[in-house]
Amino acid sequence: MSLSKPIYNLIGAYFEQLFNHPIRTKSITSCVIATTGNIVSQKISGSTKINPNSACAYGLFGLLFGGTFPHYFYLLVDRLFSDELKFRKFYQFLLERLAYTPLFQVCSLYFLSRFEGNSHPVAFANLYKLYWPILQANWKYLSLFAFINITFLPPFLRVFTANIIGFFWIIFLANKRRQAAKKSD
Repeated sequence: MSLSKPIYNLIGAYFEQLFNHPIRTKSITSCVIATTGNIVSQKISGSTKINPNSACAYGLFGLLFGGTFPHYFYLLVDRLFSDELKFRKFYQFLLERLAYTPLFQVCSLYFLSRFEGNSHPVAFANLYKLYWPILQANWKYLSLFAFINITFLPPFLRVFTANIIGFFWIIFLANKRRQAAKKSD
């Protein structure tokens, strides 16, 4: 019982920050989750030394894009479809999968490469090489989680839940990017 009080206090403080400062809280949360996901990915791949450029790139992407883009997307989606619309959640899901996800994958692949210090031509070449297989994998493996997120969770928790799912996606994405980089060398 003694451990539960600090945990409840931490959760309460997080929800308070989420309510009072949603974008800042979601961005910082996304930064921490993205950085951690990248570090875990590096450890899983057998790296003995952490690549700080890669970890920082993922953290920066999470800070700038991982909290803000989904925050505004989920607000837009809730406003676009009225509560009276039949199959509202399904339309929201389709919009998330067919418009938001492809756009977000472009941003993530391009900007991660740029944040790691690569030039525009290199970042664009990486995007060109990885975009379609990564997008297909996203649709294949994350669609059920996206549907559950949109259908059953309250709007204020969707970004947090997407970031938790994103933790595992970052591990997958970092490994795919690492494998593609090794093939290029």
